[in-house]
Amino acid sequence: MAIGDSFTEGVGDELPDGTPRGWADLVAQGWADGLGRPIAYANLAIRGRLAWPIVDGQLEAALALRPTHLSFNGGGNDMLRPRTPLDRIADAFDQVLRRCDEEGVKMILLSGADPTAGLPLGPMIRRRGDQLSAVVERRLGGRTDVVRALNWPDRDLALGPFWAPDRLHMNARGHHRVAARVLTELGMDPDPAWWDLPAEDTQAGERLRGAAYYREHVGPWIRRRVTRTSSGDNRVAKFADWQRITPRGMPASS
Repeated sequence: MAIGDSFTEGVGDELPDGTPRGWADLVAQGWADGLGRPIAYANLAIRGRLAWPIVDGQLEAALALRPTHLSFNGGGNDMLRPRTPLDRIADAFDQVLRRCDEEGVKMILLSGADPTAGLPLGPMIRRRGDQLSAVVERRLGGRTDVVRALNWPDRDLALGPFWAPDRLHMNARGHHRVAARVLTELGMDPDPAWWDLPAEDTQAGERLRGAAYYREHVGPWIRRRVTRTSSGDNRVAKFADWQRITPRGMPASS
């Protein structure tokens, strides 16, 4: 079971029909492959969500499906709002862990990848990301039972070739690297190629710079802040109920 925002929904790694795939879908497939048997997978993540709306809108619905594992990432959208207290964001992580403990669910904790090298106000956002990571880790203390897949410290993942043209979401290459980390922390052996897929030849040509980048990507973000709207408004989870994921090469009916 996965809950979260655009990072977990898979924005930036779109299939030919426009559906986001992303690291969580890749982990589900890799998990089934690693076990050699089908697994059940659901993903309630919706882009644009702040940390507490993720908890308030997704956590109990996720736990109602009685998962064995629940992945949580949040706070990326909060960090773009400088006045949001970091302790308040960290409280959301505490709530997810508390409810997982109560329901006997193993928590998979992810930190998002660091997009700040390509963003306006990048140093400020990076500083807040470093601080949030430290606060959350301090709150967890010695909880060795929590699976940690920490992507924020990965300096290679912060480089441009892992990012979509908007510079805020990872591309397919980035999502595969995150999936490889999650599977590794779960004790599985991901496809080694997932750690560093070849960069797409066309990627550099898709990247806008200067005024064109601000017009295409920054402007719409500012308009949403001014109008208090979200990229996730009127969207629903792509997998609100269990999906049966079979190992590659196994008939779907098996």
